[in-house]
Parts: sequence; structure tokens; C-alpha cells
Amino acid sequence: MSETNGSPEPATDSTSQPIDPHHPHGREAALWKLAIGAIGIVFGDIGTSPLYAFRETFSAAHHPEHRLPLDQLHIMGVISLMFWSMMIVVTLKYVTLIMRADNKGEGGSLALLALINRTSGQKRWTAGIVLLGVFATALFYGDSMITPAVSVLSAVEGLAVAAPGFADWVLPIAIAILAFLFSIQRTGTARVGAMFGPIMLAYFATIATLGVISAAQTPEVLWAFLPHYAANFFVVDPFAAFLALGSVVLAVTGAEALYADMGHFGRKPIRFSWLWFVLPALMCNYLGQGALLMRDATALQNPFYMLAPEYLRLPLVGIATAAAIIASQAVITGAFSVTQQGIQLGFIPRLRIAHTSASTAGQIYIPLINWALMVAIILLVLTFQTSSNLTAAYGIAVTGAMLIDNCLLAVLLFTLWKWKKRYAIPLLAVFFLVDLAYFSANLTKVPDGGWFPLLAGIVIFTLLTTWAKGRRLMVERMREGAMPIKVFIQSAAGSATRVPGTAVFMTSTPEGVPHALLHNLKHNKVLHERVILLTVKIADQPYVPEAERAKVDDLGQGFHRMLLYYGFMQEADVPGALKAIGACGGNCGGAFNMMDTSFFLSRQTLLPSERPGMRIWREKLFAWMLRNAESAMEFFRLPTNRVVELGSQVEI
Repeated sequence: MSETNGSPEPATDSTSQPIDPHHPHGREAALWKLAIGAIGIVFGDIGTSPLYAFRETFSAAHHPEHRLPLDQLHIMGVISLMFWSMMIVVTLKYVTLIMRADNKGEGGSLALLALINRTSGQKRWTAGIVLLGVFATALFYGDSMITPAVSVLSAVEGLAVAAPGFADWVLPIAIAILAFLFSIQRTGTARVGAMFGPIMLAYFATIATLGVISAAQTPEVLWAFLPHYAANFFVVDPFAAFLALGSVVLAVTGAEALYADMGHFGRKPIRFSWLWFVLPALMCNYLGQGALLMRDATALQNPFYMLAPEYLRLPLVGIATAAAIIASQAVITGAFSVTQQGIQLGFIPRLRIAHTSASTAGQIYIPLINWALMVAIILLVLTFQTSSNLTAAYGIAVTGAMLIDNCLLAVLLFTLWKWKKRYAIPLLAVFFLVDLAYFSANLTKVPDGGWFPLLAGIVIFTLLTTWAKGRRLMVERMREGAMPIKVFIQSAAGSATRVPGTAVFMTSTPEGVPHALLHNLKHNKVLHERVILLTVKIADQPYVPEAERAKVDDLGQGFHRMLLYYGFMQEADVPGALKAIGACGGNCGGAFNMMDTSFFLSRQTLLPSERPGMRIWREKLFAWMLRNAESAMEFFRLPTNRVVELGSQVEI
């Protein structure tokens, strides 16, 4: 049940079927159905953390000289740190606070960025906040490369525990699973997705049960819930505790997914799932692993799998691998969704987007992102070889994104929610202290692999900002030389030959005369009886209602200026919108017949120049991105046999 601006909306399930929110049984059924769906999609990343988080904290593969002793002080301290990290970072920051900031029901860095831009009247925030939001998005792509690699690899590594003879097959099996996962993306995951919830329910129930059985044998481990043990860890062994934070943070990886996936399930089902099922299951397992290590130090080889009796380890490998695949699927789907938002908001070039479900709008597939992710992930697996090596690269992207979320949260508290400083500052201080500690601890891993997400983030950030700035400069240059439309109509409408039919000229700016119109008149010496100057605008909200889709101005002499508005989660179907506008008798000269309508597009060729704006290397990069962007014809769903493209050259 999603809420927008504090007021509840009718609940929908994962197939977008409405459920009556007024009937008590309907509300309860909706909450349970959405909560199970959320367990299957939202919590895959954080749910697979027990596979490696506890082991990595004690193995200290990257700082062997500071390996933690397996004594009561350190084991209880680590469990306490994990519990209170989940309470502060996940429960308080994300589940309680940040999830209140929904952009018409949608969450995520770009959705939050659009919300701040739309509602904040203080322009001084804008530039810095936009850059932070874009960098958070760039880090997300780095995270979406590492998550499938480390989740699948750590799950398959259980084979070396359950069946030591298969140890040499771990890497090939992991690569085969990842390759298969990416190869099925184009067919859609709607059918498979229906099984995600039950599989993850079984996974969480299994790890909780194994943890409870182990903790029952060493009940003193339950005292780790007291913050005293986390504080005592820092007092007795401060430097080791600081380094341990670099691995403890692995227990909260995936927290940002709760906010990013809010639009699919709503905040109440996600909160319900986390507080009553996922958090207890994770803590039971961490307590069980800690209790096991207190009894048997040799279990550090892989405490997650050693919790199970020998005859159950192979089935546990199977269910853990299934959970890792689901976690990877959620990240891949998230990458598609973030890319679509980035395209609509003007940070990413147009890419081909295929719909894999006729009934669910959110089921999309972006080939370029899919295959680029697959290549990057397989290269990561081949380069780092083990999940222990990969965890060094994992924390930087997560803690960096969490720090940025703190900055965005500060803007929310002060400018949107108008919190009093005496309440906001202490809360923000706690969040910044915790996240800075985690980020600083992970910086020590940069030489061992932490460089990868930083490098990936910087490269993707450069691409995103280059595209956004290049588009803005290009629009400004085209606007400089644009002829006023009224002058054009007066001079051309009376002298040019008018031919039957409708001409739709797509233009990125709602001012002046489109270049394609000038070129068409110059070379063909004709004007259609009806001329539509059409601009598609993307709003800072996820969805724009049909009633607010179009704005049409009659310019006279058969000319009409039309603006179509879409949300950043919607696809721009121009022919569909024109039919709807014509059918309802809009101020556009009557209905549209696609067989009688021609669409004119202007394809710009960029000429890098010394004009101020961007450095030459960025201009060349932007020109390359522009050449490889998806054609506006396919992006706007224009009929291929009704499109005319006319070229023009632009200096930026």
C-alpha cells in the first residue's frame, strides 16, 4: 500500500491488480501479498549478506596482521555492531525516515533528486544536489556489477564445504549461472518472479532456524544485543574495531534497495517485511554463526554453511544459490529501471527499451545495459576469483551511496519537511558519524579492490554529466539561431505551396522554428495543411495523468504548438497521444490519421569547437554518445514508414 504525501492510495499487488483497501480482509490480504513480494525482490541483497559478512569480518584477508581473535569480546562485539548498524542505518534511516520521502510513490536517488528539484524553492541547493544524486546513481551501477558477482560466487563456494571434490568447479559454475541469468533477461521474468517470494521465504526461514539451533547451544551470545559489547570492542581494541567496520558494513548492503524499490510495493509492506521477518531472520543467523565460532574456531572457513549438519549442506548450497540469483535479478532489474529514469530525466542517451510484459509497465529490458553488466560481472569474477577478494570492492560503493543519501536527507529535513534544527542536527550527526566511520574503514581496502567501484563511479559520472551538459549546450546553441515562429508563419504560410495532410515536427525546445521545418521548406518548397510543432517534456514526477498529458496552442494558418508531458517512469508514445488528443477534439485541428501524417525529425551532427562550454575531449565524447543514441523514431514509437529525417550541424 503506497502512500503519497501522507495520504493512502489503493493498494496494488505485483501484477498491478487493485485490491479493495476499505475492506478489512482486503487490506490484510494486500499487505501480506505485497510483503511476500517485497521479501522476494527487495531483500535479496541484504538477505544474502550472511553468506560472507560474518566470515569476512574475522578472516581479515586484506589485513592479516589485524585478524580478530575468536574470543568472546570480539565475537560479541561484532554481533553487537551488526545489530546496531541494522537498527541505525536500515531501520531508523531508511525504513523510518528516508522512505517517507516518496516522489508520488517512487523512491531512489533520481526520484528523490527530481522531488527536491520540483519542491525546493531554494535554487542554491540545485547544482550540488544534482551532482550528488548523479554520483549516487553512478555508484549504483558499480554496486550492480559487484552484487551479482559476490552473491553468486559466495553461494556456490558452499560446494567446497559440502562436497570438497567440487572445489575446482566453483568458478566455472558461478560464471555459467551468471551467463544464464543474463541470457534470459530478454524473455522477461514475470513467470519466474512469481516464485521469488516463496523461495526467499524458505531461505530466510532456513537460515533463521539454523541460527536459532546454534544459538540455543550457546545462549550467552544473546547478550550481544546490548550496545555495551559494541562500545567495549572499540574501547579495548580500537584500531581492530575500526578496520572491522569495513566488513561489518556488508551486513547492511542492500539497505538502499528498500528505498529504490518502494514504488513497486509501497512503504508499509516493506516496513512490515523488514521488522517482522527479514531483520529477525538475519539476526538469528548472525547470532548462530557467532555461537558456532565460540564453540569451534575451525568453522571460520565458512560459518554460514558449517551451521548446517553435513547431510543438509548440499541442499543449503542449492537454496542459497537460488537466493543469490534472486538478489542478482533484483539488482539487474534495478539497473534497467534506473537507466530508464536517467534517460527520461536527461542524464543518459536514448537507449532501446523492450517491454517483456504486456500487463506490467515496469517489466523492461535494455539490451546494452544487460550485456555490458554481464561482461563486467564475469570479468570481475575472473579477476578477483573468490568472494573474499570481491568483498573488498563491495563496501566502497555502498558506503559512498549511503553518505550521499545523508546529504539528500539533510536537504529534505531542512527545506522540504522544515524540521527544527534542534531535532534535525543531532539525528544527522549520528547518521554522518556512522556512515563516515564505515566509509573511512572501507577506504583502507582501496588497494585490494576498492578502487574498482570508485573507478566505475567516476567513469559513469563523467558519461552522465557530459551527456546532460552537452544536451543543454546543444539546445542553447539551437535556440540562439532560431527564428521566431510568428515571423516564420507570416512570411512562409502565404507564399509556400500547401499540400494535404499533417506534418509533425519533433523539436526539443518549445520556442522558435524547428530546424527540420526550415530545411523541409528550403528543399521541398511545400508546407502541409496542418503543421504540429511537437515537444515532449519529462516532468519531475513518475507519472503524469492522461488528463494533463497535452497542452496545445493554435498559432494560426494551420500551425499548432503542442507540448506532451510524461513522468520519468512513463514511456513517450507519441502516436498514441496524438490519437487520444484528436479523438477528444483538442485544439489541434481535428483527429489524426497516421496514414495521412508525416513525422519530421532533425538529426544533429556535432562539430566540436573552441567555444566556451565544454572541454574539447568532453565535446568529442558527447558527439560519440549522440551518434550512438537510439533514434528518436524508435524511442517515441513513431511509425517507421511515416518518418523523414533531416540533418543539421551544430557547434557547441
